[in-house]
Amino acid sequence: MQLGVVFPQLEIGTDPIVIRDYAQTAEGLGYAYLTAYDHVLGANPDRPGGFRGAYTHDSVFHEPLVLFGYLAGLTSRIELWTGIIILPQRQTVLVAKQAAEVAVLAPGRFVLGVGIGWNTVEYEGLGEDFHNRGRRMEEQIALLRELWSRTSISFEGRYHRVSRAGINPLPPSPIPIWMGGGEDRVLSRVGRLADGWLAAPALRSNFPLAREYLAKIHTAAREAGRDPASIGLESRVNFNREDLGPELEAARGWQDAGWSHLTLNTMGAGLDAPRAHIEAMRTFKDAWDRSGLGTSEGRQA
Repeated sequence: MQLGVVFPQLEIGTDPIVIRDYAQTAEGLGYAYLTAYDHVLGANPDRPGGFRGAYTHDSVFHEPLVLFGYLAGLTSRIELWTGIIILPQRQTVLVAKQAAEVAVLAPGRFVLGVGIGWNTVEYEGLGEDFHNRGRRMEEQIALLRELWSRTSISFEGRYHRVSRAGINPLPPSPIPIWMGGGEDRVLSRVGRLADGWLAAPALRSNFPLAREYLAKIHTAAREAGRDPASIGLESRVNFNREDLGPELEAARGWQDAGWSHLTLNTMGAGLDAPRAHIEAMRTFKDAWDRSGLGTSEGRQA
């Protein structure tokens, strides 16, 4: 099982040196990948009609693809994941172009995680339809893969039309597309279309529910003529300053359940400074290595 880390969007601040140090430390410690969340707009709760959501206009979000262009030149091994890009609120051809550029700058190190999102304010501000976002994303994925495969394509869909045009440069290798979410329609899309599943955060350590969700993904994969074993699986654990034991136990549970990737999240842990996230990342990795997780010995434990 590979270990990654969530880029602490909300708490790392805007100092580019701290951001550089964070990514380089993650790579130096041996984290396999870094994943960044996506929100373009934050809503002001004082807006007409009010607003209730996990984030507001006071929440700091670095734009993931621009961030990865910066980090690509500062790192050489760590993979850069979006976890997730809210794909239907973005123009598909532009995402294809931006993602291909990241893949050129970080060859073999970029994973595009996508989802449909929940914030109607963002869809409104970006001029996209919130209500057909799931159907539209399926077509978006087809178009992305077409655009990444040839310099000139013709594509005629329900929501997109490209006539003998294409992006250049192309990515040097296929860009994996992973999906997040836990609703039945999402699980079906994962099985039919995705290279991996970013497991629903609500799962936490609910392994029976995770197996139930995974069975639905595998059923959809088989019905689409795909090998279920080819679909990667990611889940997350939260950093606990007081006791890492429960997180390591959960990590072992995910490994025993057949998960391929586990991501450490340090946000919301009460860390008092941006650089405290770097130290938390170091502390967890030391504990991870001592536990044997991610090694053949750990898998046999």
